[in-house]
Amino acid sequence: MLGVDLKEFGHEVDVVPAREVGEVDSYEAVIVGGAVYTFRWHENARRFVKRFRTALQARSVWLFSSGPLDDSARNKSIPPVRFVRKAMAMVGAERHMTFGDRLTEEARGNRKALVVGDWRDPDHVREWAETIAKKLAEES
Repeated sequence: MLGVDLKEFGHEVDVVPAREVGEVDSYEAVIVGGAVYTFRWHENARRFVKRFRTALQARSVWLFSSGPLDDSARNKSIPPVRFVRKAMAMVGAERHMTFGDRLTEEARGNRKALVVGDWRDPDHVREWAETIAKKLAEES
């Protein structure tokens, strides 16, 4: 959703899983996202920020989390978890946003006991993409 929206706002976008990124030097901006489970940001997102810490400090960076299995992310501002707060300070991130997530029938582990559903809100994501697109346009 986010990558598609940013393209529609006129930006070139590559959407790549964090574990597959080889470099960030060719990008003027980086958006890093990860799911949050039991108050921990996804391991691949954490590793990405640590690995590219120095390079990220030299460009515009935004971070996002997904995780709430209800509409709370749309109805109120949800603060980032501890590592994300540290990562924001570490790389000088512009902003963080939390989005709702989804839970499918295929979920494993303790999450199976939760209600299956989809709380992702395309309008919420698009609004945030527009905020980022405007900021990038100002910096160009």
